[in-house]
Amino acid sequence: MTTRNDGTSPAARLPTASELRLVIFDCDGVLFESWKANVAFYDAVLATLGLPPLDEEARRLCHTLSSPQLYAHLFRDDPQMQQRMAETARRTDYGPFYALMEPADELEPTLRRLRAHCPLALATNRGTTVRGVVERFGLAEFFPICMGILDVPRPKPAPDLLLGCLDRAGVPPSEAVYVGDTELDRAAAAAAAVSYVGVGDRSGAERRVSGMRELPSLLLGDGDGAAVDDARVRRG
Repeated sequence: MTTRNDGTSPAARLPTASELRLVIFDCDGVLFESWKANVAFYDAVLATLGLPPLDEEARRLCHTLSSPQLYAHLFRDDPQMQQRMAETARRTDYGPFYALMEPADELEPTLRRLRAHCPLALATNRGTTVRGVVERFGLAEFFPICMGILDVPRPKPAPDLLLGCLDRAGVPPSEAVYVGDTELDRAAAAAAAVSYVGVGDRSGAERRVSGMRELPSLLLGDGDGAAVDDARVRRG
């Protein structure tokens, strides 16, 4: 598997447009605003078990953690309850909750512009719903490489998802970018020695944009396609 570092080194240099050979995306918070969908799903699972809905902290965490990580948070001292929730979640159809997911502004034209330059990949802490999201929203043409937590030993912030994408694409870390929206994403990128671009103010990124539509300007240095001419790159 591709060599990694320990995540303590400075952020990797952003590849130039001529160097860029792979753009890897997180799903929730980047491609979609899915907070409502995730909260509603886990609340439904808890209701099936006769338990109260997520508290405020768990509502925040369910947007970033993998399902096993969330169950461990909710039931720290009760492995049996963690297992019960995992089993109940597997039996709960996520289908009704896709309607609560909102695609990012200019999602398709932005992906189309970037794909014209280099391949794209998806690396997310989602599990069984990875394929469902791709199929439901017609994204298969953009993401020939899709990796979720069922494909690797460890979820983010471990680098496994990103390293898996690099291996499948045959691209070294220095020629790839990961686009995420949380500190977990930043840590995973650092551990994989992949340059990181954050979406939004919670991304923990030195290089960040306000939304997907600004990515072509940042990564390709152009104002065509989905990017606006006056896109601003924010440095933390």
